[in-house]
Amino acid sequence: MYLKIIVRNIIAAALISTTVGCASIVSDSKYPVSITSTPSGADFELTSEDGIYVESGVTPGHVTLKSGAGYFDGEKYLITYKMEGYSTTKNTLDTEINNWYTFGNLGFGGLIGYLIVDPATGAMYKLAPLSHTTMYPIKT
Repeated sequence: MYLKIIVRNIIAAALISTTVGCASIVSDSKYPVSITSTPSGADFELTSEDGIYVESGVTPGHVTLKSGAGYFDGEKYLITYKMEGYSTTKNTLDTEINNWYTFGNLGFGGLIGYLIVDPATGAMYKLAPLSHTTMYPIKT
């Protein structure tokens, strides 16, 4: 009787682990990012790789950004910094492959995690927690 229960639980665990993506379980598809500048107090604006407005604020600021732009497509953001008396600066914030996607699916998610769940949810990508720029005064 106990053997039946143990075998049933092992089979259930195996089925569950092959129908989900590891990165989707362990991490997220949205990441908090701090936006900072030297000097602080600069206005910033984020746009997506498609040029769509995402968010704006003043440094130091905090935003939460999606890491995925579509199936097997990580998002890339352009951050434009502006401050009176300083030259406008632009930074790119690009995604990287999430280690949970790379290695976690070997043990837990399997092919379904690699090819369907994590790419579709955007969890296969991650964003750096900080984007910083140094702004330089305009010489007159």
